[in-house]
Amino acid sequence: MTDTALESLYGYPDDRTWVTANFVSSVDGAVSVDGRSEGLGSPADRKIYLLGRELADVVMVGAATVLIEGYRGAKRARPLPIAVVTTRGSLTPDLPLFTDTAVPPIVITCEAARMPSLPAEVIIAGDAEVDLGVAVTELAARGLHRINLEGGPRLFGSMVARGLVDGLNLTVAPVLAVGDSSRIAHGSVIPPVDLTLASVLRADDVLLLRYQRRNSS
Repeated sequence: MTDTALESLYGYPDDRTWVTANFVSSVDGAVSVDGRSEGLGSPADRKIYLLGRELADVVMVGAATVLIEGYRGAKRARPLPIAVVTTRGSLTPDLPLFTDTAVPPIVITCEAARMPSLPAEVIIAGDAEVDLGVAVTELAARGLHRINLEGGPRLFGSMVARGLVDGLNLTVAPVLAVGDSSRIAHGSVIPPVDLTLASVLRADDVLLLRYQRRNSS
């Protein structure tokens, strides 16, 4: 497909706030190899990953993923803010997320968190835990309606449980990664969420799937 066709296929709706999650998984459901998602990557997955960022207003990600994956800030012609969700004071100002960026990140946390002083915009969303509904509302209030959720599995699971995820871009890597890796969504047991298959692309042996929550439109 051409880049223009991909942008049209993976684009966000214009009339509402929309959260799209982006994940890569092995055929047997592993979300990482040796603790990092990079081990499941491919050129096709990388292209969709970068496209997701290009089309979004903001990246939303959990603090654990920032630390494990070594996140850096945005340095594109149109800087994309990174919104990090954390309930603990695990973020420090010397992280590349804060030191290697063209735009200050956003830190979404709660009153109970003991956060150090950070070079970021801090949003307080909740008391003892982060209220993810408030978090999404606060991002939208800043004009950040197209939200690209990049993980990790616990944040994704919590967002699904709150009914806040509208779409899922899932790359299925053609490998079996037997082990104790997490699945893409982790958390409390909830009733299954029905999805519709919006598109299927193939790049050699890699599958690129798009799903939408059935009641999203």
